[in-house]
Amino acid sequence: MSQENVETIRRAYAAFSRGDFDTARRVAHPEVVFVPPGGQSPLRGAAFRAWMEPDAIAEQRSEPREFRVNGDKILVRQHTRSRGAGSGIELEADFWVVWTFDEDGLVTRIESFLVDQKAEALEAAGLS
Repeated sequence: MSQENVETIRRAYAAFSRGDFDTARRVAHPEVVFVPPGGQSPLRGAAFRAWMEPDAIAEQRSEPREFRVNGDKILVRQHTRSRGAGSGIELEADFWVVWTFDEDGLVTRIESFLVDQKAEALEAAGLS
């Protein structure tokens, strides 16, 4: 199941990066919990879908760069490039993301960490 879960994540990143948020969301359980980086409040279910498509971002692409599998959890190092809708300002950043799957192969939790929070991300993935 681990390789299948990695492929599921790859498909979700590809859909998200082309702006197909509904397809990206389909890999997740209806009540998925998303924990944004930087101590922001978690989002659940439909709130996560709304978060994917912010008005302030004209374009956003996220690319998985590394995968580490630990049972039902996969730690991904991702690189994200964004461009502001009104400002045109471009941003590039790396993140650590822990994806948790259920027995049906659906994502139940996505937890993001800033690049300097590698130790916390490893711990969340059970890899510390």
